[in-house]
Parts: sequence; structure tokens; C-alpha cells
Amino acid sequence: NLAEMTLLGVPVPPGFTISTDVCRRFNKNDRIPPDLKPDVEKALAKVERVMGRRFGDPAQPLLVSVRSGARVSMPGMMDTVLNLGLNDQTVQGLASSADDRFAYDSYRRFIQMYGDVVLDIPKHRFEERLTEAKRRAGVKLDMELSEAALRKLCASYKALIKKESKRPFPQEPMQQL
Repeated sequence: NLAEMTLLGVPVPPGFTISTDVCRRFNKNDRIPPDLKPDVEKALAKVERVMGRRFGDPAQPLLVSVRSGARVSMPGMMDTVLNLGLNDQTVQGLASSADDRFAYDSYRRFIQMYGDVVLDIPKHRFEERLTEAKRRAGVKLDMELSEAALRKLCASYKALIKKESKRPFPQEPMQQL
């Protein structure tokens, strides 16, 4: 839909498409096709030029969203992952252009989406930690959590990912992608 809106002249953020053929090749060979990485790097460089930001830049990070784009929604389709490119350094750059609370709320949401969608860690495991953080802070809504509480929640989410996946949350944006 974003590609169609672009063709119609609707202003949408720049992006690129990875075709379903890549998915078929992955499924057939059980690995990412070797020609995908240079193609993604080339497309990402174009987005960087248009946006005037660099993916992984700790001062002014370019954050990307990964969205499934089949013409018809199907069971088992990948959910969207927002704010890909956030890590322990780029969150500081986001904070300098917005504010600390916004940056850490975005980071904790990204870690949760990545853990759920990419690493297949059940969403309820993250929600349990969020509920506990709100209980400890004496608040009812996510948006009432302080920046300090969100920092702790990010650390808790990363610990959950390490425990469940047996590896740390990836800090390298290209590895995340």
C-alpha cells in the first residue's frame, strides 16, 4: 500500500520493498539469499540520502519500520516492527532530538516488538514485566511511567531476551535488520 501511495504522489516516508521471491528462496534454502544484503544496503543508503540521516548514527539515527506487505492479509503474517535501529547508543540521539522519556518509551516498544516478532518470545512475557513496572511505579497507564522506569524496563526486556533466546539483544542496527 505504501508503494501504491508513492506512485500516486502521496507523501510517504521513503522505503524499499523486498519481494516475496526472497521469502521463497529463504524457505527453499533455509538461509537468507547471499545477494540480499548488498541490495538492502544499497536501498538503505538511498533512504539515508533522502532523509539526511544514517542508520545506526548515534547522534541522529535513522530508524526504520519493517512491515509485511502482502496484497491480502494471511494468518501467520509478520507483524510490523517499528523503530528498528534503536540501541543503547542511538536511543541517546533520539533523546537529544525529542526527550528522554519519549526515547526510552520508543526503545522499550522496539525491544518488545523485536522479541515478539523476530525472536518469537510470547508477547505476554513482556506484558508481565510492563504490568509489574506500572505496579511498582504506582501508575495505571504506560504513558505514566517515568523515564527512569522505562530505562529499567528496557533493561528487563533485554534480560528476558537473553534468557529466552540464549543471546543478547542485538545492538548492531544491521544485525537487527
